[in-house]
Formats: sequence, C-alpha cells, structure tokens
Amino acid sequence: MNRFAYTACVTLLAPALLVWMGLRARRAGGRWEVMSGPRFGRYAKAAPQRRPVWVHAVSLGETRAAQPLIQALLDEGRIVLLTHMTATGRAEAGRMFAQAVAEGRLVQEWLPYDFPGSVQRFLAHYRPYMGVMIEREVWPNIIATARRMGIPMVLASARFSDHSLRQSLRAGRVMREAYESLQAVYAQTLQDAQRLEQAGAVAVRVSGNFKFDVSPPAEEVARGKAFAAALPRKMLTIASTREGEDELFVNAIAQQLKRAAALGNHLSDEVLFCLIPRHPQRFDEAAALLAKAGIPFVRRSQFASGDGTASRNIKACATAAVLLGDSIGEMTRYYAASQIAIVAGSFAPLGGQNLIEACAVGLPVIVGPHTRNFEQAAADAIQEGAALRAPDAASAVQLALQLLDDPQRLGRMGEAGACWVKQHAGAVERVLIGLHELAAA
Repeated sequence: MNRFAYTACVTLLAPALLVWMGLRARRAGGRWEVMSGPRFGRYAKAAPQRRPVWVHAVSLGETRAAQPLIQALLDEGRIVLLTHMTATGRAEAGRMFAQAVAEGRLVQEWLPYDFPGSVQRFLAHYRPYMGVMIEREVWPNIIATARRMGIPMVLASARFSDHSLRQSLRAGRVMREAYESLQAVYAQTLQDAQRLEQAGAVAVRVSGNFKFDVSPPAEEVARGKAFAAALPRKMLTIASTREGEDELFVNAIAQQLKRAAALGNHLSDEVLFCLIPRHPQRFDEAAALLAKAGIPFVRRSQFASGDGTASRNIKACATAAVLLGDSIGEMTRYYAASQIAIVAGSFAPLGGQNLIEACAVGLPVIVGPHTRNFEQAAADAIQEGAALRAPDAASAVQLALQLLDDPQRLGRMGEAGACWVKQHAGAVERVLIGLHELAAA
C-alpha cells in the first residue's frame, strides 16, 4: 500500500475512526476533545513567537519516559511544543511541567489526526524546527509533510518488537517510506535497532532507554518513606495492572488471606497489599472486584489531599487489607512506601509495564511471563539480580510474600536494581548531542 492508498483509506474510514475515538474517550474518562479544532489542525490561540522543538509523547508511559529529555530542552532555554493523543498523557505532562506551561516555555497540544490537511495546518501554525517522536509513534502523513516542509523528524528511545515489525511490513511501502524519511533514529537496544532497519529506517543508533534517566522525585520518595515508617506492617505493591489482571490479583490476595486465616494468622495485620490499576477508567472496576471478594479495602482517593500527614493516612488504612491506588502521578510514592513490587501488564499477553521506575527507587521487582515491551530491560534486571519472574499472578503474590520474610535478600535485590539503573543512564545526553548535530547541519 502506498501513501495515496493509505490516505484514501483513512479518509473513507474517518467517521468510524472518530466514533471509535469517542467511545475510547468515554471509557477512559478525562478531557479528550475528540472533535475539537486542534485535533484537525485548527487553533484559536497564536503560536509561540520562537520556533519550538516539537516532542510527541502519545500517552502516559511515553510522557513519563520523555520527561528528562523535555526538561533538558527547557534547561537549554528551548521552547517545547508537547503533543499527546490521550488525556492521561496530557494531564500528567501538565502536572510535571506546570511551571513551564504557566511561563509559556512549554505548550501542550493534541496531535492532529493523520489527515493531510490537519497535519499541514498543524505544522504551518506552530512551525517547529525539529520533531522528536517518543518510542514508536510514526504517522505517514505527518512524516511526509514534515519532510516536504524541511522539518527534521527524529524517533527517540525507540522500541520495536517483532509484532511491530510484522505489522509494518504488512503495511508495505507506506510505512517503509515513513521510516526511511526519519533523519535519525535512536533505538533502546540493538534488537530494536535491527528491527527498525528491517522496517526501512536508516542512520539507526543504539542510545538506550530514556526511562533509565528518569529521576524519582525526592519529595515523592520522602513522602512514601514517611508512610512506610509509620505503617505498622509491610507493603506489597501490585503496580500497573491492565485488562483482565485485576481479577487475577484480587483472587490471589483473597486466596492468601484465606490460607493465613485457616492457619490462625491474620495476614492483613502483617501486610498491606496495594493494588494500582494502570488506567483510571478501571479504578471503579477494581473496587467492585475487591468488594465482591469480601476483601476490606480503602481507596487512595478517600485521603488524597496533598497535605495529608503520614499518620492520618495510616489511620485511613488501619482496617484495610488492600489499598486501592486510584490516583495519578503517585507511583514513585507507592514504590517508596513498599518493600517489594509486582509490576503487572505482564501476567496477560499485553507486553508488560515499566519495571525500571521501581528499580530506580531501590525496590525489588517481580514480573510475569509477558514482557515483550521491556524485553531487554526485564532480562537484564533478572540477570543482575534485581528482579524475578513468576509464571502467573498467584505465584507472584506467593513469591512476594516469601521474600518479605527474607529482608537480607530484599536488600540485595534493591541495591542491585538501583545500581543497574545508574549503569544504563545516559540515553538523553546521547540523543541531545544528536539533536544538536542535526540542528547545526
């Protein structure tokens, strides 16, 4: 399929695609503005007077990964245009860069739909002098229009699985031309680089993963550790559960509570489970599953005021076996309050979620069998002794509880994880050097 055929298909399917976006937005919650002017490249506000560096981070994970690059660009005095496709990504960026947004140094915008007219209007309005796409976002009309307008396009911290390669090859010429048109590609691993070259990318370099450069916010770490110090029991966090996994872990927790009760023990007096769904639209669903299972729980949103003291928060959790993490932007705090984390997204065939964030806090990690999105990172963390792999949710909870009784091993795993993260930092600096070279060419 060539780009003409691709554009014709996108145009013909536009009504269905927009309905799908609307349904997705309704399920997810938040302000998506699916039919707003910016989604079609139409703007009421003037663009920044200085030409910005355009960074695209499609959703929440990419936004968090892009944080150190965006901060580095801001520190250099650049104006940054930051685009998103999802409301969660946009909200997180607004929180992380609130001061830069207020000062006009960072402009948030929706990525326009990949219609030629929308893309043309977007690029003509903002006039970025360079575009940086984070991890895997490559849109044929955006890339082609940027090339025609002389705007260099870069793919940074790129990950590209076997599945992504097969999809790209099936799409044919349209995606090959898009990858060929990128001025530079910075891959996370050698395997990612090799697949990207097969897809058509040229000038591919291995720079590493931006996630290793994300520094845990010191204030969030301090709040988490204060909570842990006041909590009269240990905390086991089950982070970033996705579709189908909440029920698996709720059942596993219920099984452990019943097993302990049968032996005359009260596991909830020793351990506070913390369950954190990945997406806000499933907070209520997870709460319903806990209620149905008869597990006492408390929602983080019930005591989520920013000035809440550790003692007040402990009191709110006193009678709960599970803390439901129904908040956004507090993952570092949860990790800092925990003794071990199960990083989900990997107990169903979904590719896994970011385990680097937990290791950076010095937290031992357990992952499931499905980690293709973090294939190299998961393998390396396991080899370094920072993480373990479990075959299913029930086994993961059982293993985590066993490790809680072995503080020396937990300490070794935590230290190994923190060292591993430090050893792999530097991806942002390598990409920045490349961006400077490209800008000067």
